[in-house]
Amino acid sequence: MNEDNGFSPTATTTPMLDVTTPSLSSTSIQALSLDEAINYTDRTLDEIAKYYVGNKDTLAKILASIFAGGHVLLEDHPGIGKTFVAKLISRVLGISYRRIQFTPDLLPSDIAGTKIWRASKGEFELMKGPIFASLILGDEINRAPPKTQAALLEAMEEGQVTIEGDTLKLPTPFTVIATQNPIEFEGTYPLPEAQLDRFMVRLSLSYPKNEIELLKRRLNWQSDDPSPKAEQILDGRTLLSIRMLLESTVKVSDEILGYIGQFAQIRSDARVMAGPSPRGLLSLLRMSRGIALISGRDFVVPDDVKYIAGDSLAHRIVPKPEFALEELNTQSIVNEYIAKIPVPK
Repeated sequence: MNEDNGFSPTATTTPMLDVTTPSLSSTSIQALSLDEAINYTDRTLDEIAKYYVGNKDTLAKILASIFAGGHVLLEDHPGIGKTFVAKLISRVLGISYRRIQFTPDLLPSDIAGTKIWRASKGEFELMKGPIFASLILGDEINRAPPKTQAALLEAMEEGQVTIEGDTLKLPTPFTVIATQNPIEFEGTYPLPEAQLDRFMVRLSLSYPKNEIELLKRRLNWQSDDPSPKAEQILDGRTLLSIRMLLESTVKVSDEILGYIGQFAQIRSDARVMAGPSPRGLLSLLRMSRGIALISGRDFVVPDDVKYIAGDSLAHRIVPKPEFALEELNTQSIVNEYIAKIPVPK
């Protein structure tokens, strides 16, 4: 494992890709060696950490999800820096960024787009919505009604949207980072299981441990948003090259596959009404590969799986009503299974 990146699973502006950039074809993507990919991941993590004063492990998990082609749900208190982290990551990754502020009156067409009649042309003109970008920040996603939330389902799963019968591909790469505040219930709509299941991980940034350091850096930045100062490390093609490397190079043994499959036992737990879906287990597999790469390895070890299992599976567990009333923590259920499932050697 690389020691320089400070991460262990056990323990002026640069131009970005334009939002109208078409999807990149596999033939235009240059293959990377493992060492090159590890160097990129280290530099990316270090650059983000220059401006985000907080838990570096959480940053590593967000990057692992993006490298694995997944989406991230950030659930935390207001003012922690969720929006800033998304902007900073898009800046360092060198991909197009759009922010969608979810509100109760937001319509699906406000996200995907719509067709407008142009009398001068005698035809309908397609007006693309803000979802046509490589990194979408869905800010306070649970403030929009279910119909609007559902506008993201097709985009997050298939990388496309349907506008009045026409299906349009979204830019590649495409990632959603959504935020929600866990303590506000008034004026919010809980995310349905189908929406939650499309997030590869649910994470919490938590309060920074060294807020004095944050205040000191603020004096140097002379701005509350220093993200434009960050150096661009990657671009869309390089990010896709890293995703290809994960699929082709990072190995997963049969023993590790069997270990991941054992978490399906949670579905039979007496306290659970619905457990992790097959998509959830696939997300755990893909995240484990991403963590392995960030750790400087081309193979997955059990600690990678254990490290990310709670973040990948807990939001996919629906407790039975009688246990939900007792505020059963689904994270604790995953932790129980991490402790009792035999670890392959």
